Amino acid sequence: MRAGASDDADVIVVGAGPAGSSAAHWCASAGLDVLLLEKAGFPRDKVCGDGLTPRAVAELARMGVPTDAADGWIRNQGLRVVAGGRTWELPWPDVTAYPGYGMARSRMTLDHRLAQHAQRSGAKLLERTKVTGPLLDDRTGRVVGVTAQPLDGRGRPDGAPTTYRAPVVVAADGVSSRFATSLGIERRDDRPMGTAVRTYFRTDGKAADGTPSATGPTSRHEDAWMESHLELWSGAPGQSDLLPGYGWIFALGDGTVNVGLGSVSSTPARQSAVGHDYKALMRTWIENTPAEWGFTPDNQVGPIRGAALPMGFNRTPMYRDGALLVGDAAGMVSPFNGEGIAYALQAGRVAADAITQARTRTTDDARERALGTYADRMRAELGGYYTLGRAFVRLIEHPTIMRVGTRYALPVPVVMRLVVKLLSDCYEPRGGDWVDRVIAAMTRVVPAA
Repeated sequence: MRAGASDDADVIVVGAGPAGSSAAHWCASAGLDVLLLEKAGFPRDKVCGDGLTPRAVAELARMGVPTDAADGWIRNQGLRVVAGGRTWELPWPDVTAYPGYGMARSRMTLDHRLAQHAQRSGAKLLERTKVTGPLLDDRTGRVVGVTAQPLDGRGRPDGAPTTYRAPVVVAADGVSSRFATSLGIERRDDRPMGTAVRTYFRTDGKAADGTPSATGPTSRHEDAWMESHLELWSGAPGQSDLLPGYGWIFALGDGTVNVGLGSVSSTPARQSAVGHDYKALMRTWIENTPAEWGFTPDNQVGPIRGAALPMGFNRTPMYRDGALLVGDAAGMVSPFNGEGIAYALQAGRVAADAITQARTRTTDDARERALGTYADRMRAELGGYYTLGRAFVRLIEHPTIMRVGTRYALPVPVVMRLVVKLLSDCYEPRGGDWVDRVIAAMTRVVPAA
């Protein structure tokens, strides 16, 4: 994978979301020439809960991303869990590996900041550049670059198609990952698939158009807790089925809150068979929230938008013939909680390490082995956890188990401690208390995903 004289970069990264910007940052920091290609123009939106767990905050700290409150970052203390008619406020677990707080920031600005950080590290960012496919070596079939189409501000072709060459390509182009698909790397049918929908509401006393709100301020935008509603009903509360998922309210500190819900199925086929209208469910849930929260049409900012959540390494192999898949392109969303940002940032870092190590090897075989360590490391670090997550999804698909769990198991302090550490993925992999040791042991004994 040594760069040749005709190459445009040492590494091409397709997609400037968290995974792509992380990979670009770490590769550029190691002295590599990095070309980061993004089909949209910043700032651009992404359907997400906008919440950052302590695990994600730790990755931002490693990258050196500034997260000052004066710059629009808001910290949170932990999870407020609402279930069975009761509410618990659960601080983030106190572990040495991660900070004791989470954060939140709209993806509209988060992704832009991360891409700018990669630029400051030395990566070259090309916006409105749509990658249309891989460039393959005629003799070996190895990926040696990409073909791309410049776009105008409306997403239409703007100029002649372009070819960019590099000895290695990082695919960070999201859940559909057309780049991976064009290489014949399809999504797996034995992995969970989630669906999330979300919108925003102003809670600072202003309506969406900036005029005073009829409901007045509620200050939910400054909430110190990430709120999760574990009872997600398919219809009227208490008179319909409990769905495997949860609703959320995440404060963004800028006058708005991110309000959404997510549901998960053990396989894509089961998700299709269920066939819920999640936007309708979202509207029903919002209508049943307390009036004092101000979740009214006048205060709503933007429509309800939805997206798929690819979970548990649902696209493999993660490395093949010069192409590494990171983030949603490899299905790295957690089956436990729908979190994807932390793992996207982690994958970018691990991928960059494999790439920089490969460049020090002196033979093609040695370079291939070094690049292959990326997939091995990701499976070793997350495979067991994702396997437990798949089992968790199969359990909560049963309404009876959901009902019994939320009403009788969650109130037990020991169970609650276990649940919050599992759902947040904040546990000590070595040492810690007995809950940490139990989780760590379970992730080691199950087969890696």
